Amino acid sequence: MVVQSAMDLQFFSYATLFLFSFLMVKTMVSIKNRSKLPPGPLALPVIGHLHLLSSHIHQTFHKLSSAYGPLMFLRIGSINCIVASSPELAEELLKTHELTFSARKHNAAIHHLTYDSSFAFAPYGPYWKFIKKFSTIELLGHRTLGQFHPVRTKELHHFIRFLLDKSKECETVNVTEELLKLTNNVISQMMLGIRCSETGEETDGVQTLVRQVSQIIGEFNVSDVIWFCKHLDLQGFRKRFEDIHTRYDTLLEKIISDREHVRKNKKRNDDDEVKDFLDMLLDVFDDANSEVQLTRNHIKALILDFLTAGTDTSGSAIEWALAELINNPEVLRKAQKEIDEVVGKTRLVQESDTCHLPYLEAIIKESFRLHPPIPMISRKAIEECNIKGYTIPAQSLLFVNMWSVARDPKLWEDPLKFQPERFLKPNGADNNSSTVDVKGHHYQLLPFGTGRRSCVGMSLAMQELPVTLAAMIQCFDWKATETPNTGGVDMTERPGLVVPRAKDLKCIPIARFIPPLFAI
Repeated sequence: MVVQSAMDLQFFSYATLFLFSFLMVKTMVSIKNRSKLPPGPLALPVIGHLHLLSSHIHQTFHKLSSAYGPLMFLRIGSINCIVASSPELAEELLKTHELTFSARKHNAAIHHLTYDSSFAFAPYGPYWKFIKKFSTIELLGHRTLGQFHPVRTKELHHFIRFLLDKSKECETVNVTEELLKLTNNVISQMMLGIRCSETGEETDGVQTLVRQVSQIIGEFNVSDVIWFCKHLDLQGFRKRFEDIHTRYDTLLEKIISDREHVRKNKKRNDDDEVKDFLDMLLDVFDDANSEVQLTRNHIKALILDFLTAGTDTSGSAIEWALAELINNPEVLRKAQKEIDEVVGKTRLVQESDTCHLPYLEAIIKESFRLHPPIPMISRKAIEECNIKGYTIPAQSLLFVNMWSVARDPKLWEDPLKFQPERFLKPNGADNNSSTVDVKGHHYQLLPFGTGRRSCVGMSLAMQELPVTLAAMIQCFDWKATETPNTGGVDMTERPGLVVPRAKDLKCIPIARFIPPLFAI
């Protein structure tokens, strides 16, 4: 027994020594590898830097970058993350190394809700290239946008008439909800030929779907970032997105089946007919010689992509711009004066007028700067690369924090001030900001992203957004009801993929001009 005990003690000693040596070597390797990574705070075991994050992740990254610099390394649970917060780094990462960062990170909700067929999150390959080309030329090309111009105009007229009715009665309007209805009506008619603000099973279902999908995709799920929690539904996320998916699949299957039935029994004149997106996708689906063979799941995923992207981002962008104008009445007065001088007081502003409204354009740029539709551009490294002497490991997530770039005093004079004039100065000090556009060529302002992964809906957004904002301030002054004493608007953000305002914008519209079209 004594011999056995001695042997056990010896084995235990060797095991302890081996384990200690292993941990020492691993620690030394980790320290050596860490020295090649960009700077960042000390990580905790297992959770990494998860404990440092708030619900407003872009704000947390902004604060950390102030301490660790514009290129920073974080480990969120099991995932390596790189955070960039300067235009120079944005250009190097998104342009010079574009192909290295050509992928995007899925989470469990995105994977399931989009049938693992999302265009927005698809890997850079044949399917993604085909849909990108098809979207740019067919779905959202100039010809298609021109064909749907009457739809956008009609919806804007519905919206203005609704506001005029509320103005007559001095009633409060939930501007947030009404803008979402407006943008959802436009994109749902372009996509599916249905108007979502009308009553009915399909229209109610689509509107609810868009709201729920946008919310759950933007929420934090611990199972996405800690590897041993991957198959655990600790927060009930899986149950929620599986329920959303089931209802969405049933709804879309019915819409697609009904459309297929109509197509079989209708004689079509392809030269004259205005096709919605669903018809265009079904044309590809039925084409055996198509470059890429679409499945029904592809069609459902693409509809989800465009419905969510075309509703929340546009509605939120208009709301942020209007909120800034309410808080800056002198800017509002200048914008109204410009519209009155260019458009006159005999008709409602039109899409064709907006290119002649430079101050309105500057307002939109300034709103995009302070409130980017997506505050951080996210990518995933498909291979290891070297940036500024630092090693970026393969599979790392990249976050280019445009919200932080907008608040850099080295780039923008008085960066927290809403000042559209900075985009009008011919020789301004703001890094020649008067020449900055929103098309992805200037890395201090990227509301639609840049490069291959830039937003395909930019053309639609830049036709819809300016004319809507212009009509709202041409026809009305706005009295905010949330702070009746000051008339100001709370600009606190709410967490989410799009980062909307924390509180719905509720105002009383006060008519200042009634176009003859609505005077009947």
